[in-house]
Amino acid sequence: MFAAAVQEPGAGRYPDMPPGRPPVVDVSAAEAATEADMRSYSERIVGVSAEGGEMHLDMAPVRGGEFLLGSPEDEAGRGELESPRRRVRIGPFWMATHETTWDLYRVFMFDTDRGGEEPGAPWADAVSRPTPPYRPMDFGMGVEGFPAISMTQFASRQFTKWLSMKTGRFYRLPTEAEWEYACRAGSQTAWSFGDAAAEIDRFAWHAGNSGRRYQQVAQLEANAWGLFDLHGNVAEWTLDAYAGYAAPGEGDIPVDPIVWPAREFPRSVRGGSWRDEPAALRCAARRGSELAWKRMDPQIPQSVWYHTNARFLGFRVVRPVAEPPVEEQERYWAADVDSVSRIVERQRRGERD
Repeated sequence: MFAAAVQEPGAGRYPDMPPGRPPVVDVSAAEAATEADMRSYSERIVGVSAEGGEMHLDMAPVRGGEFLLGSPEDEAGRGELESPRRRVRIGPFWMATHETTWDLYRVFMFDTDRGGEEPGAPWADAVSRPTPPYRPMDFGMGVEGFPAISMTQFASRQFTKWLSMKTGRFYRLPTEAEWEYACRAGSQTAWSFGDAAAEIDRFAWHAGNSGRRYQQVAQLEANAWGLFDLHGNVAEWTLDAYAGYAAPGEGDIPVDPIVWPAREFPRSVRGGSWRDEPAALRCAARRGSELAWKRMDPQIPQSVWYHTNARFLGFRVVRPVAEPPVEEQERYWAADVDSVSRIVERQRRGERD
């Protein structure tokens, strides 16, 4: 079960973000001057409770390169918005080896690190956090070691901002192109392990083997780049709007493409989940977020933090080697539609909706 939240809605204002950048937590393997210097590392998230304490998040290097985004027209089970295929170039980044778990997400969600004494606390404390849910959001499927679920894209983006403030390193959601590139891990097949679904139970939790619930992360085999559960378990948010791919231009190879959303729905989700058939777990498979994912939310206005009907939906984080300028980083984290911004600002002032 979830612990009680420390701060109830309306209990007080959020502090202002301090000037400058938060101090960097010491993790020697996290530093890379060039792509060749990239190594796996375990991020340290310190001061995660009133008693202190530390959690870790394993990050794997993903070398830059080019690949064909989307699926060929003869791929079984494909959707029409998986084309036209186009070659894209991806810069190097680190990706979390597994989906974000409740263990870490609850620290963000329930403010258990707020008011800590570590150097980065003033920055982390200023990040907006979810209001307490009206019911346990694991829906009885498990907490420790299990993927966090049912959050909005905005909530997952705020988590990446909080993680950035806690560590002093820039984290965000992956773009669709980055996600598919990492999922493929150098392959050109329907799944990272081949074109036949016969081997899928070795790599993915899906409708046929999940027992109708999500499973603890990183229990099956990783792909060739050391990344677990990109196929199945829970579907994963990306930064992009859900839209058709642009037709490739003559000789044009987009670099780190992203389609910034202009509306709350639909936004792109990748990987398929524990309740899907194998075709929905293919590398190129996509789906868009829906307003129906809030159907059970009793609040008026409905929460900007939860998709109570999306019990199949989670996320993982990435960290690019080339960080964007400080003045551009907020775009990856902030509310990007007015209706969400207004609600969040009221909550930051300690007001109830």
